[in-house]
Amino acid sequence: MPLLTTGKAAEEAGVGRETLRFYEREGLIEKPIRGNSGYRQYPPETIARVRFIRRAKELGFTLNEIRDLLALSDPPNAECAQFRAHAKSKIEEIRSKIGKLRKVERALSSLVDTCERSGTPRKCPILDALED
Repeated sequence: MPLLTTGKAAEEAGVGRETLRFYEREGLIEKPIRGNSGYRQYPPETIARVRFIRRAKELGFTLNEIRDLLALSDPPNAECAQFRAHAKSKIEEIRSKIGKLRKVERALSSLVDTCERSGTPRKCPILDALED
């Protein structure tokens, strides 16, 4: 596969041009070579790496966590046990967030129920709760 310009590389990887440049600034992908025209030219390996980053973000990993995963994925560092540990840690973090979100949902539902029963438009229990 030939080298790709920023636009084509972004399209192939499923991200925007600015995302590619951002990943470059953050050190998540290597700086591409520049052709005679001065345009960035990305190798196919960069596309695969950006897809990896995109999928990891979709799974909830932060850029710092992705940086760690990328370091682990580079041979000879790749060990399934380390990836599993990162994934388990992320699962626990997600479960914790879900628990907190459920509490927020219950609190908001309670406020909405109270609001529906109050019948007084000037004294809204939701606004009262937010102002306290």
